[in-house]
Amino acid sequence: MLSFHSHVPVAGTLEAKNRMQHAFEVLKDEMTSDKVGYYKLPTLSLEHLQTLKAIDTSSFEQIVVIGIGGSTLGTKAIDSILSLNTPDAKEMIFFENSDPLTISRNLSKIDKDKACFFIISKSGGTIETTSIFKTIINHFKLDLDGEDNGRVFAITDHGSPLSRFAKHHKLQEFNIPDNVGGRFSVLSAVGVVPLAMAGYDMNAVLDGAQELIESFFKEEENHLLQKANSFYENRQNQTINVLFSYADSLENFTKWYVQLWGESLGKIDIEGDRVGLTPIGLIGSVDQHSFLQLIIEGPKDKTVTFIKIDDFENELTIPDISLYAIESTNFINNKSFNTLIGAQCDATMQSLVESGVNVDSISLDKISEKNIGALIINFELLTSLVGAMLKVNTYNQPGVELGKQILYKNLENI
Repeated sequence: MLSFHSHVPVAGTLEAKNRMQHAFEVLKDEMTSDKVGYYKLPTLSLEHLQTLKAIDTSSFEQIVVIGIGGSTLGTKAIDSILSLNTPDAKEMIFFENSDPLTISRNLSKIDKDKACFFIISKSGGTIETTSIFKTIINHFKLDLDGEDNGRVFAITDHGSPLSRFAKHHKLQEFNIPDNVGGRFSVLSAVGVVPLAMAGYDMNAVLDGAQELIESFFKEEENHLLQKANSFYENRQNQTINVLFSYADSLENFTKWYVQLWGESLGKIDIEGDRVGLTPIGLIGSVDQHSFLQLIIEGPKDKTVTFIKIDDFENELTIPDISLYAIESTNFINNKSFNTLIGAQCDATMQSLVESGVNVDSISLDKISEKNIGALIINFELLTSLVGAMLKVNTYNQPGVELGKQILYKNLENI
């Protein structure tokens, strides 16, 4: 279960109420008209889980995922969060960047006879992804038309170059709905299929996501509207949103959030103005000893969202040991690390509130599949609401496309 708390005053003006209602209606229209497809993924993706039941995956001990950005970030986040609580989960190995050292190191980890390979690209021609895939084919001498045909899977748009490639070699293919953008695609085949094959309960993840979507469209999640409105009203002075997650396993989730927030909201609006909110991902308590100083005494241009886990379901306790000259820390003896990290989160929140920083928080009662599904949808809905208020196209990325065009042109001339 997720619980939400905000230290930002509730917007009560008629203008704010009208703005929030308009944004809600924009999302409702996107959902009912199928203009935007992520709202329905929690039910549509159940079909992929049914398809997987007919595939013999028992010999696969390593799930190799080849993709970048929206094709991997969400999947990697869920794997990182749930792996410690899922002891039987299979190893997932991610090929994302063009860094040759990382590629070589990952190649050395793979036992081809125990591995399956997912090549994931919505467009079907992502340069990083296809380059790494060629390298894997060459390194392992993959016979796509013979003995290795059943261990290679493609996830892409219907009719894309990758889709045509998959059909040519008769590879198992899963499609991404046309109306689902890459950074909103984690609950599509992009994430659901490899994560389910790795052994995670994706039915529960989808169930948690569906429950929050239904609650939102029943107008029972007013905190999301209030939070989006606060971002909008303070957009001129508070241009940076910091996601401060108090669990190491949430680090990849913060990276997913950075792409979702930055690529969706950094745009030129319908009036030709440049708008956007800069996302920053931090991990507590580590970054209390680095970035916190800037938040408290630096420019007051930041808002902070905390994610806290109430129960880590791990009773590791600080021993009752007194260290010479360090006796001042004895007060923490016999307390659990769960208590310590929770207290650190609370104290940091309090210090920011007392310093005049706009703060809100999300608490997970525990790490679970349903909670992770709800957490993903929470941020996707919030992003769409802020985009509607900023009057931008939340779902395109023309700035990224420009960079790709320049890259391709430059590479052709090398």
